[in-house]
Amino acid sequence: MPELPEVETTRRGIEPHVVGRVIKWAVIREPRLRWLVADSLAQSIIGQTFDAVKRRAKYLLLCSEQGRLMFHLGMSGSLRVLTDQVAPEKHDHIDIGFEGGTMLRYRDPRRFGSIFWLPGDESHFLLDHLGPEPLSEEFSGEYLYVVSRRRRVAIKTFIMNSRVVVGVGNIYANEALFRARIRPERLAMRVSKARYDRLAQVIKAVLAEAIEAGGTTLKDFVQQNGSPGYFRSRLDVYGRKDLPCVNCGRPLREIRQDGRTTVLCSNCQR
Repeated sequence: MPELPEVETTRRGIEPHVVGRVIKWAVIREPRLRWLVADSLAQSIIGQTFDAVKRRAKYLLLCSEQGRLMFHLGMSGSLRVLTDQVAPEKHDHIDIGFEGGTMLRYRDPRRFGSIFWLPGDESHFLLDHLGPEPLSEEFSGEYLYVVSRRRRVAIKTFIMNSRVVVGVGNIYANEALFRARIRPERLAMRVSKARYDRLAQVIKAVLAEAIEAGGTTLKDFVQQNGSPGYFRSRLDVYGRKDLPCVNCGRPLREIRQDGRTTVLCSNCQR
């Protein structure tokens, strides 16, 4: 699944190509995504101009004076900037055409993504109740420490909860906990304030590095121009089961938490 760095990479990639350009046409070939695409969506956006492309958690928000077009890339979705001469392929479900021949194409082989039109300042249930952005000033060790009191859940589960903090997906939770030297199974309520200070700093650093590198290369994710991200080569634990720890050299161990893969060093993480 595209995580926060991949979504932010996409946001930065498409923004200069769509902002300030009038939408001339839109085609919805397959409305059956995770939620059915509204019949009125194409008509709602034709003639409008996006003045900004923003991100909230893993949602992309293409903003105009009349409202916002909200995308979620799901498990395998991508947004690419193409010319309107490029013929659609099997999994290319939505095209948005702009003046000058530029086109924004949504591709989603698994169809777990979504797209909604939010008129005016209207909110959406998918955006309500989200926690702070991990790269914001609001997110800190103090914040995590306060929220974690009496939380009898594993620390990895805790930081992956979007009501606690958005955008810390499985890959980046693995990496952050390793760098912070915290065992992913440790109860959130048992982590000290000092260790939360360190964890918050590390989460910010890991995500910032991944954004700078263009995201993490996974089987389904590509950037808006079709090329993969390159952060995967920098991963210290995720996908490295039984390989030597970069710190101590001992073999990394893999466990399952909430149905997800967790890789850790039993020697370095406490």
